[in-house]
Amino acid sequence: MKPCFARAQQAGRWHGFRASNRYIVFQRLPATLEPGPEVWRILAKCHDLRNLAEYEGDVTVDDRIVSDLIAAAGLVENRVGSLAPIVDQ
Repeated sequence: MKPCFARAQQAGRWHGFRASNRYIVFQRLPATLEPGPEVWRILAKCHDLRNLAEYEGDVTVDDRIVSDLIAAAGLVENRVGSLAPIVDQ
């Protein structure tokens, strides 16, 4: 399974978006994969937690956020996998 960000970015590119900023890529999910807001919100929350861990050393993670992230990533993976291939014209 590809990382969720890579899959979300693929969905954006499939729809013509070229953002590379994680937060913006996740915010575009409603327009690209049409998940509920809970999906992009959990991905954005995990992005914030990642930044806290990387820049401030705070690695506080609970079981709920992990299970929510796994569910959101699975949904993104499935939806991107169902997109038709892009054919160059």
